Amino acid sequence: MKIRVATYNIHKGVSSLRSTPRVVALKKAIGAFGADVVFLQEVQGRHDRYQARYGEKVRSPHHHWPEKAQHEFFAGENLHAAYGMNAVYDHGHHGNALLSCFPIGNQHNHDVSDHAYEQRGILHCVLETEAGNVHCYVVHLGLFEGSRRRQTDALINAVNDSAPNGEPVIIAGDFNDWRNTLSECLRLNLGVVEVFDELSKTSRLGEMVRSMAGRERRLVPARTFPAALPWFRLDRIYVRGFKVEHAEVLHGPQWARLSDHAPIVANLQLK
Repeated sequence: MKIRVATYNIHKGVSSLRSTPRVVALKKAIGAFGADVVFLQEVQGRHDRYQARYGEKVRSPHHHWPEKAQHEFFAGENLHAAYGMNAVYDHGHHGNALLSCFPIGNQHNHDVSDHAYEQRGILHCVLETEAGNVHCYVVHLGLFEGSRRRQTDALINAVNDSAPNGEPVIIAGDFNDWRNTLSECLRLNLGVVEVFDELSKTSRLGEMVRSMAGRERRLVPARTFPAALPWFRLDRIYVRGFKVEHAEVLHGPQWARLSDHAPIVANLQLK
């Protein structure tokens, strides 16, 4: 079975500058991924202030703020959607979401908040595909390295508890891991690979020369932040039980206008 996936931090559906609504444009962009499964971070489940200002009476349809929650608006009539509420405030809440062309058998949101000032969660969804269940984990880790390490431990425990015996796994999202200190831990404990690590494999001759020199292949995720000029490697897709056929970062002026992160899309083949 082939499956196309994408991960995207949508910056709560507003532009990086002046916080102008981009929800309508984001729906079109997400549709353009052509993805079977989309992992989303910073999704607004509710925002009363934006709804009051940019609701049904707004003049420009491009700045429209739908009455539905963002994940429901993006899903429309054709996709299944799940939402994990993480950050709650007086005028609304936001969190992670998953859009899927496959039915979502069950879902669970793991609270991995490390302190009171940063609410974080891991949304676990089980997709019911024709080839069997696929476990998906939508991730948005903290800004501080100590928090990220503890949250990664929680992620490892969650995957080992809910997807045992090597079941197919896709973990994707914003890891905020700009120094790439977490990948090795995830590889060792979960048997996952990061999609760009798989595609960066060099020729057999290059691997032989590297081995003779006693040097390991340098594994680095793609640059995704800031979207206008990606430099930091924050967003990842890790997989288990899949062959990675293709992966790319979508960048350019059109993406920089939508969010501060660039999206990643990847084509996978179930082993």
